[in-house]
Amino acid sequence: MTDDVTYPHKPVMVNEVIEFLIHNPDGIYVDATAGSGGHSEAIIRSLSTKGHVICIDRDPDAVKFTSRRLSHKAGRVTVVKANYADIDTVFDNLGIRAVNGILLDLGMSSYHIDRSLRGFSFLRDEPLDMRMDPEEGLTAQDVVNDFSAEDLVAILKQYGEESRARAIVRAIVRERKKKRIATTFELADVVISAVPSSRRFKGKHPATKTFQAIRIAVNRELYNIKVFLEKVPDLLVPGGRLVVLSYHSLEDRLIKQAMAGWESRCTCPPDFPVCVCGNLPVMTRIQKKGVKPDKEEITVNHRARSAILRAAERKVL
Repeated sequence: MTDDVTYPHKPVMVNEVIEFLIHNPDGIYVDATAGSGGHSEAIIRSLSTKGHVICIDRDPDAVKFTSRRLSHKAGRVTVVKANYADIDTVFDNLGIRAVNGILLDLGMSSYHIDRSLRGFSFLRDEPLDMRMDPEEGLTAQDVVNDFSAEDLVAILKQYGEESRARAIVRAIVRERKKKRIATTFELADVVISAVPSSRRFKGKHPATKTFQAIRIAVNRELYNIKVFLEKVPDLLVPGGRLVVLSYHSLEDRLIKQAMAGWESRCTCPPDFPVCVCGNLPVMTRIQKKGVKPDKEEITVNHRARSAILRAAERKVL
């Protein structure tokens, strides 16, 4: 981990996050993916001296940095190393039943891409790791070299929406028969070789979708989102809010579906004049459409360009 006092990652849509998240300045709020602590710092600044922030991250480097960054707020900040999908266990361990707000920022931090040395980017020659938590689980190298061809095709199609999945996997299989694919440059070169030369450098880098897909598979990202969303309503006080920042269509689709489902839980046939199932709405979307960053923010922070913010509020039953 870097020992720099400053940190390169700029938190996305900070003003919008605070606007949608904070409704009780005396409350308890959770930054479920604390990263470098940028959003956490903004949240604690928006609260009264009675307010408290719980910062969660599965990356030990993020935990160390956030702890150091917010050390001046000791007593009002709790930093926990955990997967956000285990947020209920975190609450149990802290003796907390429900909170006033939860933020989930699903974006990759600049640290992971630029400085973690874990192989998240095809622009740097690094070991193929891609684990958010380097202390557990399969690495990207394990997935690329040990998974079956059919499993790799499924990963590239499902998590990367890669139309050339089969051609790319054929190239991967050919290469790994010669030797293990161990670095980001090696994988990127294999992917490039599977793309016709006339299309290799039109638009996004040819390896973009492959790297995204493998990263999602390694970290079980979509599974974790689903588990988290199943738990959230029960972890918010009446009037409590969830704010989610997502960055690609696969994530955003899960968020939209969950929020719409919280609003319309009725399972009665459509021709029933009144609801008799008793499945009442548990959350209400604060805005039906996702909120995107303004042009000014995108200009100064290009990683914000694909962000979409969605927010929902726990109903008072």
